[in-house]
Amino acid sequence: MTTFDLNDGVRALNAHLHGEVTGELSAVNPAGRHAVAVGATGAHSVSIDGNVGYYCGGMNQLADIEVRGNAGPGLAENIMSGRVHVRGDASQYCAATGHGGLVVVDGNASSRCGISMKGVNVVVRGNVGHMSAFMAQKGCLVVCGDAGDALGDSLYEARLYVRGSVASLGADCVQKPMEAEHLDELGALLHEAGVTGVDPAEFTRYGSARKLYHFDIDNASDY
Repeated sequence: MTTFDLNDGVRALNAHLHGEVTGELSAVNPAGRHAVAVGATGAHSVSIDGNVGYYCGGMNQLADIEVRGNAGPGLAENIMSGRVHVRGDASQYCAATGHGGLVVVDGNASSRCGISMKGVNVVVRGNVGHMSAFMAQKGCLVVCGDAGDALGDSLYEARLYVRGSVASLGADCVQKPMEAEHLDELGALLHEAGVTGVDPAEFTRYGSARKLYHFDIDNASDY
């Protein structure tokens, strides 16, 4: 295993992740630094011991990144594939615009979790803040705790599964029935995220009412 001491900066780690040689990597002393493990392009396995700042794991492709601490804003922004797992809490806009892969937060995620997600799957063991899944287009947001105000505002075709309460739904977001395919999908996501002791039947599904796709004068008050 190769170890990078981030007291020397993050460029050496990130440059290695942009190269063709993959393997197990360890990063120590992150001390809240920004842009740690950004832009990985190979099947690396990266463990980061401590808290990270803005944009950790951004634009990830194929790499498996574990943060043994908390993460600042923009965790796994625009993730394309691979996995980013935070053992603590995540700040604002976790997994924003993500196209693929899996993001797991063992604690809570702040506001706008999964904003404009385009295919990424996000599993949060705790709660998510307001405006989560705003304009979410594709993928799944799984919340094992509660969701804040305006969940799924202006939602497209992403699927939202919430186990706890929802403070309020955003424009065009509605509760939908849990069919067998949804229970299977949710069960598989929980298994992949390593969440045990949780029954998919305890969740409620939310999705788009599809009233905002095209302008309709009868829906003018919703715009």
